[in-house]
Amino acid sequence: MLIGSERAIVPLLGQQVFGISSVTILLSFIVSFGLVKGPLNLLAGRLADRVGRRPVLLIGWVLGLPVPWLILLAPSWGWVVAANLLLGANQGFAWTMTVTSKIDLVGPRRRGLALGINEFAGYTGVALASAATGFLADQFGLRPVPFLAAAAVTVVGLLLALLAIRETRDFTHLEAAADPVPAAQSRLSLARVFWRVSWSDPTLFACSQAGMINKFSDTAVWGLMPLAMARQGFGVGVVGLTAGAYALSWGAGQLLTGALSDRIGRKPPIVLGMVLNGLGLVLAAAAVGTLVWLAAAIIIGVGTALLYPVLLAAVSDAANPIWRGTALGVYRLWRDGGYALGGLAVGLAATWLAPRGAFLGLGLVVFASASLVLWQMRETRPSNREG
Repeated sequence: MLIGSERAIVPLLGQQVFGISSVTILLSFIVSFGLVKGPLNLLAGRLADRVGRRPVLLIGWVLGLPVPWLILLAPSWGWVVAANLLLGANQGFAWTMTVTSKIDLVGPRRRGLALGINEFAGYTGVALASAATGFLADQFGLRPVPFLAAAAVTVVGLLLALLAIRETRDFTHLEAAADPVPAAQSRLSLARVFWRVSWSDPTLFACSQAGMINKFSDTAVWGLMPLAMARQGFGVGVVGLTAGAYALSWGAGQLLTGALSDRIGRKPPIVLGMVLNGLGLVLAAAAVGTLVWLAAAIIIGVGTALLYPVLLAAVSDAANPIWRGTALGVYRLWRDGGYALGGLAVGLAATWLAPRGAFLGLGLVVFASASLVLWQMRETRPSNREG
């Protein structure tokens, strides 16, 4: 819900309140988010393996507390960019730990279901907050009311982390005891895990690049779609509804797709999800009416639902429990680094090609990424691997 509070209104805030006309500069808030979130995913994963999950979760929520207030009180666009540095830190620490802890709790055979539940909860929150803040902004203006609601969310998040969450790291030791790889071989350095996830293991490489390219399409929906719709005369309420439909189809779909990957494997949903991402971006390039924009957003959301929790499950399958937190951190470094690269790419493409050309070009990049997954990735679902 904290990140969802930005989805519909921050691009419009930059354009309408701070008078920013350059799309590249306007998307700098997403670039700053990705520049921080990506590396801190890696740091959070490593810390989680060394000091535990709960302390990292608490750090994340403390870092999130100032975010709404910085945007609410911002006298210049630089404050919004700074707020997104903190938002990236909050997400890098807090969301990473929700993922890692659920993987600890369920074991390998229900991993897809657990991650689907986690991402369903998270992106349903994004959807609700996107729609709610769009409505509040339409009724009361872009500031301050929508960000007062976001400030309340940060307090609730911190209280939940303090009062309701217990440490889960010990469950990894139980899982590691049943792993056929000797313990000495399972304790890899950060450098070796980084190289393995980033390049040397074809499956982990395929997952990392797919996650990164998926963030290109998410950046287009987050940053470019509100601007393109505003150019066509849509109000902030409709923009918020479209952002909410995207996040809801993404969030709700994951409740099914994670469990589906436990049955049919990880690779088919990932490939299909990438293809749908590309198709949705191509449709956005041609969108002119409310229903077409909604259809494009929902198609991209369904595609992301198919691949998002399943990529996490595939990386978890391929990693040893002892260094799984670090492996997830490396994967999420590349995945969320896609916000930084995507923000630059979308901004430059929109400047050179206009929004329609940017959507189309991004769609072609996503199709290329799907082809790479099809070629490089092996199936990782535990029952397949063990059978």
